[in-house]
Amino acid sequence: MAKPEEVYQCQTVNCGCIYDPDRGDKRRKVPPETCFEELPEGWSCPVCGGTRKNFKPLHGPGSVKEEHEKQ
Repeated sequence: MAKPEEVYQCQTVNCGCIYDPDRGDKRRKVPPETCFEELPEGWSCPVCGGTRKNFKPLHGPGSVKEEHEKQ
């Protein structure tokens, strides 16, 4: 099971897609156990098409959780 800091969430408006390395991305032919950092250069969100820059980790430095705690 992936640790929370290994799971990323898309931060575009109304998306919230989660990239879980345990599952990979079948639509983009990314096999399970592929770390977010190892995703292909042109990979994008399967829901909204956002780039990797639109994703943040769920936990840890620069994470979604850290931003909510600051507010």
